[in-house]
Amino acid sequence: MDLIIIGGKADLFKEIELLRAIKRNVFLSMIPVVMYHPTPTDNVVIAAYENGVDDFIHGEWIDQLEKVRIKQVIDRSRRDLSINSTTRLPGATIIEREITEQLKIGAEFCVCYADLDNFKAFNDYYGYVRGDRVIKLTARIIKDIVFDLCRGGFVGHIAGDDFLFIIPFEQVDEICSAIIRTFDSVIPFRYDQNDREAGQIETKNRRGELEHFPILTISISVLPNKDGQFTHIGEMSKQLADLKTATKRMPGSNYLVERREKY
Repeated sequence: MDLIIIGGKADLFKEIELLRAIKRNVFLSMIPVVMYHPTPTDNVVIAAYENGVDDFIHGEWIDQLEKVRIKQVIDRSRRDLSINSTTRLPGATIIEREITEQLKIGAEFCVCYADLDNFKAFNDYYGYVRGDRVIKLTARIIKDIVFDLCRGGFVGHIAGDDFLFIIPFEQVDEICSAIIRTFDSVIPFRYDQNDREAGQIETKNRRGELEHFPILTISISVLPNKDGQFTHIGEMSKQLADLKTATKRMPGSNYLVERREKY
């Protein structure tokens, strides 16, 4: 969806409430909204902009003119919004904004950083088209499980095979276990039969040497923010990076929850 248009001839107060709800929704908030009213009051226009409308059209509707204005809104949105083009999930800018907002309100939550083990080898061996399919599959698994089990969850795609989701601490075991179980059950079928039966592929490593790489697995690093432990995203980023290194040292698909205090 490229655009939402909200219009009417009444006072638009219900439409303003709809606008507010759209902009509060993690995924709908990425879609630009244009409002239309032939003769709006100043208060309505101000309220619309205060609640995040991208453009407000008023007066006589002139098709050719409004078509150009709407196209500009869509083009600006595509240029400015941080959305991953492969998965259509929120990208780095929106992820950072979401975490910052959670910290501001003093929420308790867990940041879960998920990435694939040996994805580069798979991508080099099978090519980027099949690599992109694995990325889309992973995104679908994470998104479906998080939103099935946690209505207030957040899922973003940082880049490549790196994903991030935000969930309550009490649902970490349930959600991470489900993601791993689902991923491990379907990913072997992204391999050719002979490679699947062998349980590995042979391709060059980062040093240019031939190496055997096992079937893809997923690693999830979980960093809780409890009792106001963190106040800035930078604090979380450093500790999460170290935790990611420890998680990826573990064989197979795993999730690892940070038990140490902030450092």
